[in-house]
Amino acid sequence: MREKQFETQVKAFLKEQGCYFLKTWSNGVQRQGVPDLLVCCNGYFVGVELKNETGKPSELQLWNIEKIREAGGFAFVLYPSGFNKFKEFIRDLKQEKFNREMEVYMK
Repeated sequence: MREKQFETQVKAFLKEQGCYFLKTWSNGVQRQGVPDLLVCCNGYFVGVELKNETGKPSELQLWNIEKIREAGGFAFVLYPSGFNKFKEFIRDLKQEKFNREMEVYMK
């Protein structure tokens, strides 16, 4: 699955769940390395870096994910194989049931 197709699925799910999200662009205007989707769900900040199954995050993307986590938000690299786990995370977040110690890579 291409990253763009995967992004469409993720955004549709977030919309269904009533989450606000913003798609970021690396176009020279925004900071580089910011996660693809910045999400607010049930009052919680979530940064989601989308990758296809063979994609690898850059060091700058991982640095931004770590900074979001240090600030108290949730952030991770999401692969298509981890989409069901992501959906469970969002549903749990909406019910205030979550684990702050979740892994950086969601596969």
